[in-house]
Amino acid sequence: MTNAPIYSNHIDGEWCASLSGLTFDNLNPADTRDLVGRFQASNAADATAAVNAASTAFAGWKKLSVTARAQYLLKAADYLEQHAGRFGDELTREEGKPRTLARDEFMRAAQTLRYYAIEAQSFGGETFPNDDPKMSVYTLREPLGVVTVISPWNFPVSIPARKIAPALVCGNTVVFKPSSDAPLAGLRLTEALVEAGLPRGVLNFVTGKAGEVGPAIIESPAIRAISFTGSTAAGEQIHRAASLSTRTQMELGGKNPLIVLEESDVPLAVDLTIKGGFSLSGQACTGTSRVLVTPQAKAAFVAQLVEKTLTLKIGNGMSADAQIGPLATAGQLRTVLAYIETGKGEAKLAAGGGQLTDGEFAHGYYVQPTVFVDVPRHARIAREEIFGPVIAVIDVADYADAIAVANDTEYGLSAALVTRDAALMERFAGDIEAGTVKINRTTTGNLVNAPFGGLKRSSTATFRESGRDGLEFYLQTKTVYRGV
Repeated sequence: MTNAPIYSNHIDGEWCASLSGLTFDNLNPADTRDLVGRFQASNAADATAAVNAASTAFAGWKKLSVTARAQYLLKAADYLEQHAGRFGDELTREEGKPRTLARDEFMRAAQTLRYYAIEAQSFGGETFPNDDPKMSVYTLREPLGVVTVISPWNFPVSIPARKIAPALVCGNTVVFKPSSDAPLAGLRLTEALVEAGLPRGVLNFVTGKAGEVGPAIIESPAIRAISFTGSTAAGEQIHRAASLSTRTQMELGGKNPLIVLEESDVPLAVDLTIKGGFSLSGQACTGTSRVLVTPQAKAAFVAQLVEKTLTLKIGNGMSADAQIGPLATAGQLRTVLAYIETGKGEAKLAAGGGQLTDGEFAHGYYVQPTVFVDVPRHARIAREEIFGPVIAVIDVADYADAIAVANDTEYGLSAALVTRDAALMERFAGDIEAGTVKINRTTTGNLVNAPFGGLKRSSTATFRESGRDGLEFYLQTKTVYRGV
C-alpha cells in the first residue's frame, strides 16, 4: 500500500497538493487490501483558491465563441475514448462495478461531451414581434459565472460529465468536487479536459470531505449555480445553504416501483426487475426497489424472480463472468445489511439476505442479491431508499391499487409498468408521479439527449439535467429592447 500513487487537485491550471498537507486512501471495495490511490484531503483554503481561480477565468472564457468552447469538449471526448479501457479498469477497482459497465461509462461520458459540443451551437435567444416598426425586441442567453458541481460515487464519470459539459460550453467556469469514495474517475474526466487545452482556471478539481470544502464552494457569493447529485438529505442541506441568488439543481433519491399485472409478460417483468434492481449492485438512484404485483401474476413472477436471482454470479468486477460486484463502501455495506435485518422482521425473505465473507469474498463488501415477498406497504424496506441489491415485492389488488401504492411515497424519480395493453401504457404515463416513466423497460437508464429528473423529494423541481433542458440551467436570459 505504501507505493500507491498520490493524486493531486487541479486549481488555476496546475496539478497541486492540498494546503493541508494531508491525503486520504481510496480502497478497492472488492479487495480492501488493494489501495487504488491517495487523494488530497483538501481544506477551506484549497476550495477558496479554486473558486477564486474560476472567478478570474470567467471573464475570458465567456468571451470565447460557443464553437471555440465546443472544440475543447470534442478533444476531451476523443481522449476519454482512447483511454476508456484503462480508465474503466480503474473505475472497477475504485467503485466495484463490472469492467464492461465501467468502460461503457467512460464511452457514455465521451458521448455526452460530443452531444453538448454540438447541441449548444443551436441554443440561442429569440426575437419577438411587436407593434413598433422602430424597435426590435430579442433575448440574449448568457452564462451565469462560477458553477459548483458535486457528484456521487455510483456513476462517478457519466454524472459529472452531464453537468460539466453543458456548464462549460455555455461559458461558465467550474469548481468540481467528486465523491471521496470514487474520486479517480472524476480526476480522469478533469484530465481529459486539461489535455484538451482548457484555459487555466476554467475547470478546477478539488477532493476532500464535504465538511471541509463544502462551505467555500456552496456559500460563497461568487458561486452562481450548484448542481448536485446524491442523497435527499444532503441535497436539502445544500439547497438551504446556498445564497438566494444561487441557482440549485438537485437530483436526489428514489424508491422506484415496477408494476406487474395479470396481463403482463412475466418473463419480461422478471428480467426488468433483475436488471433494474440488481445491476450495479442496486446502487443506482433509479434502481428498481419495489415491485407491485397483482394476485394473478404473483406466484409465477416470484418463482421466476427467485430462481433467476439465485443464479446471478457475484464477484470482483474485474472477472469476466461477474454480474454483480461489491457494494462501494464499508458504510454502504453496513447500511444495506441493517436494512436486510429490518426486512427479516417485516416480511418473508425469499432469496439472498446474507453477506459473503469466505474465500474470494473475504476482503470485499459483498452482499447477496436479496428478495423479500409479502412486504407490507408501510414497511421500512418498502418506503426508505436502501441503495443496495434489495427488492421488496408488494401485493396489490389491481392497476388502480398499484398506482396508489406507487405514488404513496415522498419520492418521484422513476417508475415502470410491464403491460401489453396500449391504452394502459398511455394511462400509466399520466397516472404515475415520477419524472422518468418507463413502459416495458427498466426503471434505470436515460438518454444523453433526453431530459432527466424527478418529482417530489427526488429533485428540486427547478431545472432538468440532460438533453437541451440541461443547457437551460447554465444560462440566464436578458431581454433587449432596441430602438432602430
